[in-house]
Amino acid sequence: MSNKKKQRLRELDPFLKREEERYSHPLPSREYILQILKQQGIPLAERALYKLLSITKKEEELFSRRLAAMIREGQIFRNRKDDICVMEKLDLIKGRIQGHPDGFGFLIPDDGSADLYLSAKEMHKALHGDRVLVREIGLDRRGRREAVIVEVLESGNTQLVGRLHIDHGILFVVAENKRISQDILIAKEHSLKADAGQVVMVEIIQQPNKHTQPIGKIIEILGDYTAPGMEIEIALRKHDLPHQFSSEIEKRSIKFPKNVLKKEMDGRKDLCHLPLVTIDGETAKDFDDAVYCEQDGRGYRLYVAIADVSHYVRAGDAIDREAFARGNSVYFPRRVIPMLPEVLSNGLCSLNPDKKRLCMICEIRFRANGEIIDYMFYPAVMLSHARLTYTAVAALLADEKSDEARQHAELLPHLQLIYKLFKALLKVRKKRGAIDFETTETQMFFNDQGKIEKIVPVQRTDAHRLIEECMLAANVCAADFLQKNDQTTLYRIHESPVPEKIDALRNFLKEFGIPLGGKNKPGAKDYAQTLLKIQGRPDVQLLQTVMLRSLQQAIYSPDLTGHFGLAYDAYTHFTSPIRRYPDLLVHRAIKAVLQGETYHPGDWNELGQHCSMTERRADDATRDVEAWLKCFYMQDKIGEYCNGVISSVTGFGLFVALDDVYVEGLVHISELPSDYFHFDAVKHTLLGERSGKQYRLGDRVRVQVVRVDLETSKIDFILAESEPQKKASVRNKSKKAAASKGSTTKKRR
Repeated sequence: MSNKKKQRLRELDPFLKREEERYSHPLPSREYILQILKQQGIPLAERALYKLLSITKKEEELFSRRLAAMIREGQIFRNRKDDICVMEKLDLIKGRIQGHPDGFGFLIPDDGSADLYLSAKEMHKALHGDRVLVREIGLDRRGRREAVIVEVLESGNTQLVGRLHIDHGILFVVAENKRISQDILIAKEHSLKADAGQVVMVEIIQQPNKHTQPIGKIIEILGDYTAPGMEIEIALRKHDLPHQFSSEIEKRSIKFPKNVLKKEMDGRKDLCHLPLVTIDGETAKDFDDAVYCEQDGRGYRLYVAIADVSHYVRAGDAIDREAFARGNSVYFPRRVIPMLPEVLSNGLCSLNPDKKRLCMICEIRFRANGEIIDYMFYPAVMLSHARLTYTAVAALLADEKSDEARQHAELLPHLQLIYKLFKALLKVRKKRGAIDFETTETQMFFNDQGKIEKIVPVQRTDAHRLIEECMLAANVCAADFLQKNDQTTLYRIHESPVPEKIDALRNFLKEFGIPLGGKNKPGAKDYAQTLLKIQGRPDVQLLQTVMLRSLQQAIYSPDLTGHFGLAYDAYTHFTSPIRRYPDLLVHRAIKAVLQGETYHPGDWNELGQHCSMTERRADDATRDVEAWLKCFYMQDKIGEYCNGVISSVTGFGLFVALDDVYVEGLVHISELPSDYFHFDAVKHTLLGERSGKQYRLGDRVRVQVVRVDLETSKIDFILAESEPQKKASVRNKSKKAAASKGSTTKKRR
C-alpha cells in the first residue's frame, strides 16, 4: 500500500473532527482503531498497525499510550506473541474480581451476565477488586460457570491496611479486608521497624501472579490494634474513604468570612423576621434545615429553609472536587468525616441559632387536608430563632405546660401549627400508600477511655416524624420543579421488587395465610395494607423483616422511575447539601432553572453511580466500626446467658440479635442439637431431618456467649438448651476467649 493510500486510510476516521477538537495533535480514534483491526481479520503486530495508520516516529509514544488505555478498558488484548487482538473475537470476558475470605472468588462481568467462579488457584494470580479478562472453561462441581484468569487489566489495590505478622523471620501483612485472602510479603528494609501485631498501611510494589505472592512496603504505622479510635482509622483506609483535606483546601477555607457578608445578601428575600427553627438530635453540629409554618386561610404555608451550600462551593473548584470524591459525610460513633471543611459544615453553611445565613427556600402551600396546592423556590437570607432537639420538641408538643413549653413559649404556637400540618400529612401518606417499616436504631454511649458503656435504642418520636414529613414535602417539590422545567437531575429512585423476590415473599406469607395484593406487580399500597394486617401479631417482627428484605436498595439516577417505598412518582434529595453531594447538585439545578439556564455537570448517569457508591461505602465503613465496637463491648460477657431473637437464618447457622444489648452473633449449625439440619431459603428456616426441630427467622431463643473475635468482628453463641451437652467445650472456649480478652484489654490501656 502506498504512503498516500495509508494517509487517506487515516483520514477516513469518522471521528477525526472530534479528535482534532480535543487534541492539538490528533491520533486515530479508539473506534477507528477497532474498525481497522476488525477489517484486517487477524491479530496485528504493533509495528504493523503503526504502518497501516501512518503513525510517525513522533507519534509512536502517544499512540502506544492510546493502545495501553484500550487494553486497560478491555477493548483490545495482546496475545503471547505480543500481537494486538480485538477482544470481541477472543471469546474473553472482562469484569471485576470479587474475592471471598475462603480464598476463591468470582468475576462480576461488565456486561451484567451471570458471575463466574474463580478457584483459589486462579485467585493467586490477582486480588479482590482487580479488573481482569477471563476465559470460561465450563461448570464446576456445583454447577457454577467457572473461568480462568487470562490477563489482569487493572490492579484494584495499590495500598491497603492490615496487621503485620512475623513468622520464623518472615514478615507479612494480613489485609483487614477479608476479601483479600493473600498475605502481602514485606522485606525487612521496607518494614519501617513496625512491631508484630501493629496496624500498618502497605503500598503494593509487586502485584501477584501465578508464580509469586504480592510484595509490599510499609508506608505508615497506625499503631496498636486496640488503641482508642483505631477501628475508625482502619475503616477509613479499608474502604478508601477520603478523610484528609488537602493544603489547597485548607488555604481556601481560611479565606471564607466568619459571617455572611452584606453584599452576599443582595438580591435575596429577607426572611430573618420569620421564626424559623432547626430541630435535630442532641449531638448534631451541622444544621442543614430549618422550618416554620403559618396559617394560610384554612390551610398551611410551610417554609423549609435549606443551607445554600452552592453559593460557597462552586462547581469544579477544589472544595467541590473533594466533596464529589467523598460523596457524603460519614457518621461514625464519636467521630464525623465531613463532606465539606468544618468552616462550612459547622460554620458558614450551618444554620446556627441567631446567625444570619444564606439559604434556599422551598415555600409550600397546603390545603387543610395536607395536599399540596403549589410551591416556589427562591434564594433568601434567614436567621434561626432556636436550636431545638427532638427530645425537647416531643416534650413540649406532648404537654404545653412542660418546662420545655415554657422555655419556648413564643415558638409554641408555631410548633403546634406545624404539628397540625404533620397530622394532615400523615393521612396523605397513608392514602398514598407509603410503606412504613418500624425499625430499631441504636446509640452507643462511651466512657472517657473510649469504651462502650451501654447501647440503647433511639426512641423515634413525633418530632422525628414531623421533620421527616416536612423534608419529604420539600424533596417532592424539588423533583416536580425540575421535572416540569425539563432540567435533568439526580432522582432518588427505589425500584419495584424483582419478580423472584415477590414470588418468594408470596410463598412465605402463604404459609401464614397472609395475602399480598397487586397480583404479579404489587405496589407500595399493597405492602402497606399487608403491614397493617399483621400489626398486633406475635410474629409481626418476622413477617415485617421478610417483607423488608424483598425490597430493592434505593439509588441515585437521572432516570425518573419513582420511589416505590415512599410511593412517589418523582422524588429527589434537596434538604441536606452540607452532607450529601446529590443535594448540592439538585440546588445547582434549581438555581439554573430560576436563572433561565440549564445545568450540565457532566454525565448524569456516572454522577448517580458515583453517589450511590459513596453512600454504600459509607454504610459499609460505619457497619464495620460498629461491629468491632460491639465485639469489644462483649469481651467481658463471655459465659453469660442472654435472650434474643433469630435475626437471620443461613445454611451455616443462625444469627441471633440480643434483646438488651442490641448485639448480633452466630450460632453455628454445628452447635445445634445432634441432627442433620436443612436450610429452607423460602421459609427462612433450618429444619432437623430426624427430630423435626425447626429454627425460624423471628423465633425467640436463649443463648450463651462463648467466643468474641476482635480480628474478624465476630461473636459466637450456643443455644442455652444445648448447654448441658456442651459444658466442657463452652468452658474451653470461654477460657481461650478470656485469655485473648485479657491480653487485648491490657494493650488497650
